[in-house]
Amino acid sequence: MSFQFKQFSVKQEQTAMKIGTDSVLLGAWTPLEQPQSILDIGAGTGLLALMLAQRCDALTIDAVEIDEHAYIECTENFEASPWGDRLFCYHASFEEFFTEMDEPYDLIISNPPFYPTDYKTPEKARNTARFSDALPPKQLLEGVNRLLAIEGKFSVILPYTESEGFITLAATFGLFPQQITHTRGNAQSELKRSMMLFARAPQASYPIDILTIEKERGVYTEAYKALTKEFYLK
Repeated sequence: MSFQFKQFSVKQEQTAMKIGTDSVLLGAWTPLEQPQSILDIGAGTGLLALMLAQRCDALTIDAVEIDEHAYIECTENFEASPWGDRLFCYHASFEEFFTEMDEPYDLIISNPPFYPTDYKTPEKARNTARFSDALPPKQLLEGVNRLLAIEGKFSVILPYTESEGFITLAATFGLFPQQITHTRGNAQSELKRSMMLFARAPQASYPIDILTIEKERGVYTEAYKALTKEFYLK
């Protein structure tokens, strides 16, 4: 079962978490300032890294994935893409990765696991892919702080309800919001996700906006279509 995008396809038979709107949104939304090196934390199928490879000329695009099946599939997706020479996936936990690596990255991106620890599914791989005790926010931010270049940027998507707490925690690691877009399903629905860009320099003010995905069921807003038009076939 492959998911076909305009310039690449993604196999996702083995990966616990299939391609979803969150990753597509983050990969399309993340502002790029000609990064030379990029890291995708918790790569899954490798979608975020592939999207950024399409969007920029970064020479190094690394990914790290703890689940063996997802790692294998991610590597296959990288090799099958037009940018295989720039993409590489490491099979490791993020903690293992950031304690051993010392080269900084210009851009770090992550769609991390984010359901609370008291809710579980019976499927172990899906739990690992989707629950925050697999990669606690503090550990994520510790690693980002270690690996982010001085002028680097960190892009992440989280539930809207967790965004304020994450911003507060990020500040303790010297990481501060530069831009935020909240998303919601339609104009009547509650805010669902927050896409946030962080950097080391605090900003007195920064842009915050809202992206509405659908006008009605199956009818997408112009803003959503404009954001994702370089990737979706339809």
